[in-house]
This record gives sequence, C-alpha cells and structure tokens, in this order.
Amino acid sequence: MPIVKYPRATEPLWHEWDRKAQKCGLRHTVYAVNGDQYTGEWLDNLKHGKGFQVWKRTRAIYSGDWKFGKRDGYGTYSIPDPVTKEYKKVYIGWWKNNKQWGYGEMCYPGNERYAGEWSDGLRSGWGRLQGRDGSSYEGQWLQDRPHGQGTLQLPNGNWYEGGWKDGKKHGPGKFCYLDKGQLLEGLWEADTPKCGILIDFGRDEAPAPPQYPIPKIELADPDGVLAEAWAVFDDSQKK
Repeated sequence: MPIVKYPRATEPLWHEWDRKAQKCGLRHTVYAVNGDQYTGEWLDNLKHGKGFQVWKRTRAIYSGDWKFGKRDGYGTYSIPDPVTKEYKKVYIGWWKNNKQWGYGEMCYPGNERYAGEWSDGLRSGWGRLQGRDGSSYEGQWLQDRPHGQGTLQLPNGNWYEGGWKDGKKHGPGKFCYLDKGQLLEGLWEADTPKCGILIDFGRDEAPAPPQYPIPKIELADPDGVLAEAWAVFDDSQKK
C-alpha cells in the first residue's frame, strides 16, 4: 500500500511577528508614533508594573507604578523648569486610573504646596495647603475646595476656625483678629458673619486696636422691676 507524505504545515511568519509585537515583561525604551517614550514593564502590550514615561511635547516625566496602561500605584510626576530647564517634582504620591488618588503632595507655581488626600484627581479628605501669600489652611476638603471643618491662618496672624462649604466660611466658627485684639464667635454664611458675639481681648498688646473698646451691655431697669421679680423668684426657690 503506497504511503503518502504530506508536507509539514508551517506557521505563517506574521504569527511570530505578532507575538514579538505583543510586549510583555521588561523592555528597553519603546517609542510611540508621537515621540513619547516608555521604559519599563509590560503585560499584554500594556504598561504594567514599574516604568518610566517621557512625553515629547511637554517633556514631562513620570516614574512609578502602572496598571494596564495607566498610572496606578505610587509614582512621581515632574516637569522641566521653563528657565533653568532642570526638572522639578510636581506631584509625589498615589495614583489610580491615571489620576491622583490617596495621599500625595503637590507643588504649584509660586511655591504653593498641598499635602493631603486626593480623590479622582481632586483634593478631597484631609489636607494642608500652604499658600503663596503666606496663608495656610488645614482641614477637610471636597472636590478641590475647603469643605467641612478647618482652620485658616492668615499672614498677619489672624485666624479662623470652624465650618466651611464650597471653599467659603460657613456655619459655626470663630475669627480671631490678633491685629485688633478682638474675637468674633458666631455663625457664617458664604464667607459673611451673620450673627455672633464680638469681644475685646488683649487690646493693650494689639498692634492696631479699634479707637474705642466694645461697650459692655447692661440691662436697663430704672424702676427696679426686674430686680424685684428676681428677688421674689429667689425666695420661692429657697422655700
């Protein structure tokens, strides 16, 4: 009986090329079409693990963790200084889905700094902002604005402690005017005090006290009616 031999089936070359193109594991620098470059680990053709990214247009760099093609985990984002061309760190902290998420520290132009919690790329949770003018806020945040309870310290030493809403003083709080030697304690709405008690303290040491002290409030009772009524009430309580 004759034996027929069939030629061994060979795999098309493009199969091998495709496997090589699907990046997995640690690779040397890979350049994108737009000139961006990435050096680090891959999984199923996506950046995954530890890696270093450089964006051609902005020259910004990211060094840290990646997950399925996005910044996820702990990492540092830096940009070059427009004058010195030296790189300065803009954000150091945790990421999720390509956005700041968790605890991190951000440096803004003008030497303004924030250290605290983030959610979906926005300041949310507890954090402290050091302003470029020397002021500082420490407390709760929601969607990039002070919201909840917090303390604002101004450059001249005055401070506010109390409630906040949408970045403005709101709810019960107290404002200390150290420059005037006065303390206002009351209710606030949209940065405006609506009602409260203003008292003097340390007028003699204040650098710019008001011309006149706050007068004491005394209950007028020229006929002594209230005094007599109080005496009657006091006697009834003793029996």
